[in-house]
Amino acid sequence: MSDIAVTPRPNSFDKQALIDCGMNGYAGPGTAQLPVPPMLMFDRITSITDTGGKHGKGQVIAELDITDDLWFFECHFPGDPVMPGCLGLDAMWQLVGFFMTWGGSMGHGRALGAGQIKFTGQVKPEVSIVRYEIDIRRAMRGKLVLGIGDGTMFADDRPIYEANDLRVGLFSQDQLNSGAM
Repeated sequence: MSDIAVTPRPNSFDKQALIDCGMNGYAGPGTAQLPVPPMLMFDRITSITDTGGKHGKGQVIAELDITDDLWFFECHFPGDPVMPGCLGLDAMWQLVGFFMTWGGSMGHGRALGAGQIKFTGQVKPEVSIVRYEIDIRRAMRGKLVLGIGDGTMFADDRPIYEANDLRVGLFSQDQLNSGAM
């Protein structure tokens, strides 16, 4: 797989730009797509850089506005609404994959796993905003295209989820068709 042109790259994205990435891929067909609503789990990326972060290899910061009419509150759980933990974790994988394509790599993103995951809080309808901070550990851009990051999810500035070694690979359609992921 070849890389895509990376200059100029925006360092933030509003919701419409994220939806466009979901519909068309970041840089057109063959580049990683984000899910579209309702599975797009953030409303904006406020900052994306290929330097900085805890490991000096890049960072992504994104936000989700919480309203009591979000789709998951109605079904998880009736009478006890809470955002499913898997959706916050998925948002962090989405952001690692987006970082890889934003950084110039081609392919379809697939979550490949995580190391340690820890939940210490929850997102209830009373929360105003969720913030995700992803610190990139490693961005492999050779024959194997793999992003590895550590993520923290905040509910109104309080850390509530931590996930280390979030792994996302980018794969060609041929690799996905052959099961070679």
